[in-house]
Formats: sequence, structure tokens, C-alpha cells
Amino acid sequence: MVSKRRQSRSEDKESLTEDASETRKQPLSKKTKKFHVHNEVEENDSVFVKLLKTAGLILKTGESQNQLAVDQIVFQKKLFQTLRKHPSYPKIIEEFVSGLESYIEDQGSFRNCLLSCERLQDEEASMGSSYCKSLIKLLLGVDILQPSIIKILFEKLPEFLFENVNSDGINMPRLIINQLKWLDRVVDSKDLTTKIMQLISIAPVYLQHDFIISLPEILGDSQHADVGKELSDLLTENTLLTVPILDVLSSLQLDPKLLTKVRQLVMGKLSSVMLDDLPVIIKFILHSITATDALEVVSELRERLDLEHCILPSRLQASQSKLKNKGWTSSSGNQEDSKDCVVLFFDVIKSAVRYEKIISEAWIKAIENTTSVSEHKIFDLAMLLIIYSTNIQTKKYIERVLRNKIRSGCFEEELLQSTFYIHYLVLKDICPSILSLAQSLLHSLDQSIIFFGSLLYKYAFKFFDTYCQQEVVGALVTHICSGNEAEVDTALDVLLELVVINPSAMRPNAVFIKGILDYLNNMSPQQIRKLFRILSTLAYGKQHEASNHIQDDLHLVIRKQLSSTIFKYKLIGIIGAVTMAGIMAADRSRSFSLTPRRGDLSNEQCTQVTSLLQLVHSCSEQSPQASALYYDEFANLIQGRKLAPKALEWVGQTIFNDFQDAFVVDICVVPEGDYPFPVKALYGLEDYSSHDGIAINLLPLLFSQDFAKDGDRRTSQESHQKSVSPLCLAPYFRLLRLCVERQHNGNLEEIDGLLDCPLFLTDLEPGERLESMSIKERSFICSLIFLTLNWFREVVNAFCGQTLPEMKGKVLTRLKHIVELQRVLEKHLAVTPDYVPPLANFDLETLEVTPHMSAVSAKTRVQGKMGGRKRKADGSKTSSPDRLSKEDNSECDPTPSGRSPLEKELKGKEEKVSVSLQNYHAFFRELDIEVFSILRCGLVAKFILDSEMHTEATEVVQLQPPELLFLLEDLSQKLEHMLTPSVARRIPFLKSKGNRNIGFSHLHQRSASEIAHSVFRLLTPLCNHLENIHNYFQCLSAENHGVVDGPGMKVQEYHIMSSCYQRLLQIFHAFFAWSGFVQPENHNLLYLALDILTKRLKQGEPDQPLEELLRHTFVIFFRVMMAELEKTVKGLQVATAADSQQIHEEKLLYWNMAVRDFSILINLIKVFDSRPVLHICLKYGRLFVEAFLKQCMPLLDFSFRKHREDVLSLLETFQLNTRLLHHLCGHSKIHQDTKLTKHVPLLKKTLELLVCRVKAMLTLNSCREAFWLGNLKNRDLQGEEIISQNSQESTAEESEEDTASQVSKSKAAEDGEVEASDGEQEQESEESDNDSD
Repeated sequence: MVSKRRQSRSEDKESLTEDASETRKQPLSKKTKKFHVHNEVEENDSVFVKLLKTAGLILKTGESQNQLAVDQIVFQKKLFQTLRKHPSYPKIIEEFVSGLESYIEDQGSFRNCLLSCERLQDEEASMGSSYCKSLIKLLLGVDILQPSIIKILFEKLPEFLFENVNSDGINMPRLIINQLKWLDRVVDSKDLTTKIMQLISIAPVYLQHDFIISLPEILGDSQHADVGKELSDLLTENTLLTVPILDVLSSLQLDPKLLTKVRQLVMGKLSSVMLDDLPVIIKFILHSITATDALEVVSELRERLDLEHCILPSRLQASQSKLKNKGWTSSSGNQEDSKDCVVLFFDVIKSAVRYEKIISEAWIKAIENTTSVSEHKIFDLAMLLIIYSTNIQTKKYIERVLRNKIRSGCFEEELLQSTFYIHYLVLKDICPSILSLAQSLLHSLDQSIIFFGSLLYKYAFKFFDTYCQQEVVGALVTHICSGNEAEVDTALDVLLELVVINPSAMRPNAVFIKGILDYLNNMSPQQIRKLFRILSTLAYGKQHEASNHIQDDLHLVIRKQLSSTIFKYKLIGIIGAVTMAGIMAADRSRSFSLTPRRGDLSNEQCTQVTSLLQLVHSCSEQSPQASALYYDEFANLIQGRKLAPKALEWVGQTIFNDFQDAFVVDICVVPEGDYPFPVKALYGLEDYSSHDGIAINLLPLLFSQDFAKDGDRRTSQESHQKSVSPLCLAPYFRLLRLCVERQHNGNLEEIDGLLDCPLFLTDLEPGERLESMSIKERSFICSLIFLTLNWFREVVNAFCGQTLPEMKGKVLTRLKHIVELQRVLEKHLAVTPDYVPPLANFDLETLEVTPHMSAVSAKTRVQGKMGGRKRKADGSKTSSPDRLSKEDNSECDPTPSGRSPLEKELKGKEEKVSVSLQNYHAFFRELDIEVFSILRCGLVAKFILDSEMHTEATEVVQLQPPELLFLLEDLSQKLEHMLTPSVARRIPFLKSKGNRNIGFSHLHQRSASEIAHSVFRLLTPLCNHLENIHNYFQCLSAENHGVVDGPGMKVQEYHIMSSCYQRLLQIFHAFFAWSGFVQPENHNLLYLALDILTKRLKQGEPDQPLEELLRHTFVIFFRVMMAELEKTVKGLQVATAADSQQIHEEKLLYWNMAVRDFSILINLIKVFDSRPVLHICLKYGRLFVEAFLKQCMPLLDFSFRKHREDVLSLLETFQLNTRLLHHLCGHSKIHQDTKLTKHVPLLKKTLELLVCRVKAMLTLNSCREAFWLGNLKNRDLQGEEIISQNSQESTAEESEEDTASQVSKSKAAEDGEVEASDGEQEQESEESDNDSD
């Protein structure tokens, strides 16, 4: 009968298996489930099956789920009561467990017991939960069964450890362990802990990972300490389990000492972990930090964590190429995983610094405490940006740290660029905070900080997405509209650079930039040029056909401004139009530069450019100031090589003829007219006896403008006279000579007649007639002198670069004329109060400028200033100089009307009139930086030719002291303006901020770096002049027997030479104090400049200063030498086994020399044992040993066998140095010097690491027996033993390695010789053994 029942069960099993498979494919109705119940029930007479059925659980066969007819808690309670009240209790428990063991011998049955049960859908169960636990989980909830069930599971589990995953995807070991999770009560938690730890020790690695991760869900709180200890031991044995172990330890309640121990262990392995494991490790380290050790842990963490080296170069290149080419999609899964790991890593840190104030503050402090520039990492900058975005309370603190680091040169452009380059995915999420920081930095007064803030904007735009780019542009536009000069300049520079680098990304943001056009009133000419250059580049750059709307808007704005009746707007239109014309031409000329002339403009493009320029000319010809500005702007455009050849040819043909017609006349035709002064041809450099000479028609032009009646002037607006105002002479000539210079590659032969031609003037020397002149006549003479000076200045600008001696001599003569005329001008200005000169610089900043009236007494000077304010209010800025001075006199002179001008003049003379042309700086044409090449001139032979072009005489011309002073004063002003930080330049009270830029328009076309390079090229002639002046004073002192103001001294010459001396020193100071030398790209320039100075020292001079250096400033010498040595070795690349033998030998030789140098320096403390020297030795000694560990020890690992003698020699030398460092530690403790002792722990720790590392090297090369470790006695700096020792414990801590000596001993023993180490050899203590292990 039994056999029949079993047969029926086996027959049913096959059919039910098919039914079960169908059941998994589609859900069954309640009726279907009830139909199968009768066919799948486990029919068994065992106690196990009966008791389960009695309690309410029905076992099913095959793949069907066991069915639970009652609630889970009811089932557990019924089963417990049934067992407890059974007559054969407690034997019934054994029978029940035995039945379970028999039942789960079948793998399918065991699997069903581990899977969740099925709850029968009846009315009672409808209100309960649909999820049911597995049978094993339910049985584990019965206390009297739990120990036996756990025993069965752990006996059963090894059967599945090394089996593959089932076809249904179920992993049996994981399924078994899951039964032990979240038990309501563990009867014997200690036994369970022991079993699971034993299981972990024998399981495969992938299961070990899962079992360890499950521990917090299995164990009770009482077992956390024991498990923590066992896991920490397992961590040292198996590094593959680092991640799960640390993840679990972070979830357990452990003793802080244990966490500290594990953290130290993990910290030592940090440099070798994989990037995937880094987030979990960092999370554990940060989780274990306390307030007392936060700074120490974070400092060590930032030193050991070098994230940019964790990311493989191939991954970096892939991510970078993907960034540059958004369409590139061939990145592998590993690269994406790498990015995900980096993001996850920073997410861990973000979470820690956001919720743990001690961590964020400690991290900032650790970065702040780092002083060496080379020690700062990309990770440091990224961390500051992240903390800035997460903690509002620390923003001010971070800003202060950043400013200090920027000023000290620790955070430079290269570091910032690398930070964005590597961590752009992380920084992209904190873009708003980065822009907020950049905005704060741009409010600074320090130029280096402003520059760093601009870089934040630049790289945020370059590396972030479109949304962030739009935010960057919006922030920059806000800065431009703020009105702050420094912010506006910086923001415009950034926008201009972004437009040039990435115009396609900037073009969608053009609508924001166009809005700046509403704020032109508050912008300087240079800023207006930058803005129009930005918009013009967007409109006419590559692929400009997509920017037609920008072109239309620009044309509308420019036409509107050019046609404006407000003069200021007309000037803005001129600047914008000329700038746009330059971009329109430049883009075509630079797009195709493969073959000559191919980059020229097409006819249509050339027509567009010329039409725009003709429009500007027609709109400005009615105003001399507007015309002059147009010529100057056009000249700057040509000087910058921004015009295509075809356009340049059109300009040359146009202006050459116009200039001749307007300003040049034949010398034989003397102007005739009712002039107040006799007209003469003056300042000619050639003998114009023939009738083919030319002259500049200056006086007649000025007279026709200033002495014409007002009515005549109004009725002659259509006449040609308007376009030939003498104001335009210098600007027009500048345009002409630059055009000729560009067309003929610097050859000015076509216009060299203008260098030596005379000018139609009158006698300018003030004589007796000066007193009889009217104020209008005096003003006329002053204007004539100003215009003549400005003509000569432009002539010098034009021909200063000519190489022919004849031309050089004429340029020097013109320079002499300038100096002479300036002295004449001072005399005229002294008797011409309230005179306003004709404009020489025509940009917006000079429109309302009046000179400081220092020409008369203090009383009159105040009156002049008041008059200046009235002139501005009356709007008479564009009037002629004579009208201005005349109106000022009538309005501002408080003297009675009966007093004659001569009486006022005599009164002024009595009050000691003085004039300074520095106050008239804005009314002189600017000298180009190329003019100072004249400083190189020595003696120049000038040949005077007769009528038949034969040499009639030879005249020697040279740079005289007055001309030298003139050049030096101008150069000094330029350097002060460009190289001196704006913070250092004091602006007078109530002086306009724009006034300091007047007269430097051409200078602003160049960068500070270009100016510095120009001065560098002048260093040799400047040194020559300095030496000559020095020799002059030496000879003067010798002639007068040491008396400076002797009877034979020429006072005027003495004062000129003194002023030259002062200006030279100011020039040298301004150049070498330039803040730009801090930037790495300018270091070479500084070295070359200093080299020029050192080469000029006499041969006998260096000896004495060197002795003084070693005797009195040894600390500085020692610090620099130690720092440079450490920096040099730290920069060496780590050798690898793949390197060639030659590279190994070279690196070994290099390290031998480095250790030798270190030995020389370190032994100097025996003689120079001052406190600062010892402090330097402790600090940089530790850093050198650390570099030796990281850079040199890997080289010794694979060089020991082939270069044994060299390695031994290196270690022997280095051992002596480390021994001296050990003695220095003892010296510091004995003297109880806190400044020194704070370095001792880190140094000793480094020395102990060296011991372990050398031991590992010897073990690697099968020389473990050569390693010997002993206690090193405490000695002072002189090597004497320190007798009194406070504790024996310190002796063990101060153990030092005698490796090299012992390796030598081992080698000597092989030869039959045994030598004793110079260290006192003692028995190896147990503590020393622990240290070495």
C-alpha cells in the first residue's frame, strides 16, 4: 500500500512539474490554485511534516511554493506550543530537526524551504500581508528550534560554496545567509558569530564579500566589538576584502581605538587602492574622525590622496576627447565606470563636509597650513571649491585662504586649469557656487586675485555645459554694467578671449552681450574698443552667415551714433566703426594664409569695408576732434596688422594725396596774409637754397582757424578749411606713416622728406615783444608751440626705427628741438594764465580735461580751477584754445577792470611764477615704446652734403643729458602706469579715475608683458647710462675733493644728471618690482634680466659679498638650498622595471649626487647650530627622506642585484645622514624647544618607514639575513652620548636603522672579515622586532 502511494506520488510529480512550469508563466486564478493543492502536497508520516501541517503549513513538492494557511505569527506560536506540550518533549525537538534534515537532503526541497511561502487566499488572510517568510526563516523565529536550525544551515552551506549559480539564477549560499538576517531574537549570538566568521574564512572571495556585507544585519550589538577585531585582523591578511570590511566597520558600534588602528592601516594602503574602492575607503576614514584628530587625519589624507594619478591616462584622454568632441561615442564601459567612481568619491566627501563641521574646517586648515608651492595639489583646489558650495558658514574663511594662496603664488593658472580638466564632471554640479566665488574675487583690489577670478569664469565656460555657459556670460555682463573699472576691464577681457577661442559657443549668447551697448556712457575708450571687437568678432567671424542679425544690429547702432549731434556719441560711433572695419578685414585675411594674397578680401568684402570707412570720414570731417580721433583709431588698426592688403592699398592712396593737399606746401611760396607775426620757415634740417623743398604750413592753418571771425567760421562749414585743422596734423601724419610702413615693410623712403622739412612758424623765443602781446596773441604762440612739439613727437615716433646713420642723426636733432621748445613753452605759459592748449589725444577721456594751473601764484591757480569748472558747465569744450582762455579771463578774473593785463602779469612775476609741463601731459602726443631704442645710440656721424651731393662736412651727434632726461622721464611714467599695480598708485583726491589713463592710449594697445619685454631689451643701454652717470659724479667728487657743490660745478648740468640718475633708478625699480614676474611664464625673463646685471659686475667684486652671505645670512642660504634640493628630488620621475638599464644607471647616479649634497648640507648644523637652522633641517630633512622613500627606493629594488656596490654606498651615506637627524631629534627634546619638537614625531615616523622599506627591499632581493636592527643611543649634535635619559620607552621609539652598515657586514663576512658597526650594537629587543615587522 505504501508502495502504491509512493508510485502515485512519483507519477504525479512529472505531471505536476509541467503544471508548475505553466504556473510560473502565467498567473493562476484561485480556483486553479486550489485544484493543484491536492496533487502537490507532501504526503509523509514523519513527525516533521505532521507538526508543520498541524501548525498550519503545507509542504509542497516540485517547484511549487510551500503554503501557509494561517498567519506567520500564529504558525510560529502553534508550532512552539505543539512542541512544548508534546508528551515526548524535549525529544520531540530532535525528531523534528531530524525530519527536517531528511527532508532537505533533496536539493529541490531545500530550495523550497529557503524561498518564501505562499499564503492561501482565504477570507481570514485577506486582511494580512501578502508576503510570507520562508519555512527556514519561520523556524528560526522559534527559540527552541533556532540553535538546531542554525547548525543545520551551516552544515549544509559548505556543499554549495563552490558550485555555480543554478539555472534559475538562485545563489544558494546567499539564500542561506539571507535566512539569518533581521531575526527578532538570536538565542546564542556568540555561537552564531563564531560560525559565520569561520564560514567567511573558508568561502570564496566573491562569497566572502557578500557574507561580510551581511554581518550588520545578522549580528546583535553585543557582538560588534568581537566582530570588529576579527575583521580588522582579516583586513591585514586579505586586501581584496578591504571594501566590504570597511563598509561593515562603518556600520558597527566599535571602540574608537580600534577604528583609529584600522584607519591607520588603511591610510598606509591608500596610494595603492583601486579607484573603484576609493569611495568606501574614504567614507570609512571620514566616518572615524573625531574632533581631536580631525586636522591630523585630514592632513595625512590630503598628502596621500593623489586622485589625478588614480585615473588612468587612457581614461583621462578618452574623457577629454569626448569633452572636445561631443559626438564621439566610442568610450568604453570602464571609462564610464571611472567617471562614476570619481563622482561617487566626491559625493562621499560632499556628504562628510556638509554634515560634519569638524571635517570641513580641518580640511580648510590643512590646505592653509601647506606653505610650499610644490605641495599644493589639484585636489586641494577642488576641495576648496566643493566646501565653498556646501557650507555657507565657511565661505568667508575659504575666500580668505584662497586670496592668501593666490598672492603667494600657490594657486596658479596651470593648477586651476588642471583642476577643471580632471574634475569637470564634479565641478559642473557646483557651477553657481564657482560663479559666486569668481564674482567675489573680481571685487578685490589685488590684480592677481582679479586674474584668478577671471580664470574661474573662463574655465567654467570652457568645460561646462550650455546652461552653465549662459550663466557665465550673464555674470560677466553684470560685471561690465557695474561701472567698476577693474571689473569692467576684466570681464571684457574674458569675454573677448572666449569669443576668440570658442565663437560658436558664444554666438548664442550674443543677445546678452548686445545689451551692454546701453551702458557705453560709463565706459572708457579702451573698453568700448573691446566691446565692439567682441560683437564684431561674433558678427563677422567664421560661419558669420548665421550672425546676420548681429551685423544688422551693429550697423544700426554705429550709424545712429555717427549721425548723433552729441559729440561724445559721435566719437563712440567712430571707435566702434573703425573697430568693426578691422574685424571685417582681418577675418578674411587670416582665414586663408596658405599662399600669398590668397587671404585678401573679395571685391564685395572690400567694398563693405571701404564704404564703412567712408561713412566714418564723411560724418567726422566737420569736426577737427572727430577727424583726429578717426585718424588715430585708423592708425591703431593698421599698426595692429588688422587690415587686409586690398583695404590697406585703398587707404594708402586716399590719405597720401589728402595729406599733401592739406598740410604740405612748397617752401619757395611763403604764405602771404595779414598775420600778426612774420612767417618764417624754421627747424629745417637741410639747406633748402633750391626751390624744390617742402614745408609744413602750420602757422597759416592755425591763424585761419583762431583769428577768423565767428561769422566767417559759421559760413564756411562747407569749405575745405574745416578738414585741414592743425589739430589733425599729427594724427594724420601718424596714419600716413603707418600705412606707408606696412605697405613697404618698414621703409619710409617715400615720406622721409617730412623728417627734415621745416615748418612755417614765427620766432618763438620770448623777447621784449612778449610784454606787448595781447592775451590772444600769447595764446596763439602757445598753441603754435604745442602743435610744433606734437609734430616733432610724431616725427620721432615715425623715424626712430630707421637704421641709416643719417636718419638717426636727424632723429636726435628733432629730439633736441623738442627739449628746446619745451623750455620756450614754459616761459610762454608762465605769462599766459588760464590757457588751455589744443587737444593732442582725442578719445573720450580727454574731452573735459584742463591742465592744472600751476603757471601763476596760488591765488591765481585757484581761480584757474574755478574757471575750468565753469568751462565744463558752459559746454565750451570744443571751442578753440584762444576762445577758451579769453572766456575764462573774462569770467574768472576778480581783479578790477581798470587793471591792465600787464599789471596782472607783473604781479604774477612778483609772486615767483613756476610752470611744470607735467600738468600738460594730456596735451602732448604720446611717444611710442619703440622711441626708446634711441637710448642705444652712441656717437652718430651726420654727413652734410653740398649741392652736388658730395660730403661737405661731417657732424657728430650724440644723445645729450637733456634729451636723455626727456626720454627717461617718459619711460618712467609709462612703466609706472603699466607695471605698477593700480593699488600702489595713489590717485589724488577728487581726481577723475579716467584722468590717469590720458596720454597712454597707444600704450594700452599692448599688454604689461609686452612692455616688460621691451624694457628688458633696453636693460643694457640703461645700464650703460647708469654707469656713465655714476662715473660723472665720481669724477665730479674727485675734482672738487669730495665737495659736491664745489666752485667749479655747473649747477644746471648737475641737476639734469641727478634727475637722470633718479629716473634710471625708478625705471629699474618699476621693472624688477613688476608683479608679473611671479607668474611662471615670466620667470625666464626675470632670470635673463638678472643675468644682464650680474655680468656687469666687476671681476673682483663677488668675493667679499659671498663671504658676507655665508657669515651673516647663512639661514637664508641654508633654507633656499634645502628647499631647492627637496624640490628637485621630488620632481624626479619614479623609475620602473620597464625602463632601460641606461636609465636606471643615470637615475642611480643622480640620487647618489642628491644624497651627497644632502649630506653636505645636513652636516653644516654641526657648525651652524642656531635655532632657525635646526628648524629648517628638521622640516626639509623629513621631506627629503619622504622623497627618498617614494622616488629612490623603487629604483633600489631592481638595481640592487646589478649595482650592489653603488646601492651599498648610497645607503651607507644616507644612513649617516638619518643618524644625524635622529641626534637632532634628541637635541630638540633635551632643550625642550617647542618649535623644534613639533617636527620630531613626523620625522621619526618617516625614519621608521625607511627602516621597513629597506627591509622590504632586501627581502625582495633575497638578502633578508643581511638586515639587522638595533637601538641607537641618544646623542647630541656633536655625537656625544646623552647620559641622562628620562625614560627607557623613548629609546625604543627612537630606533634607527643601520641597514647599510649591516649589509656591508654581511658582505665582509663572506670574505672572512667581520667588522663592527659604528652604531652601538645591542641585543634586538622585542619592541624593535615589532617595529621592524
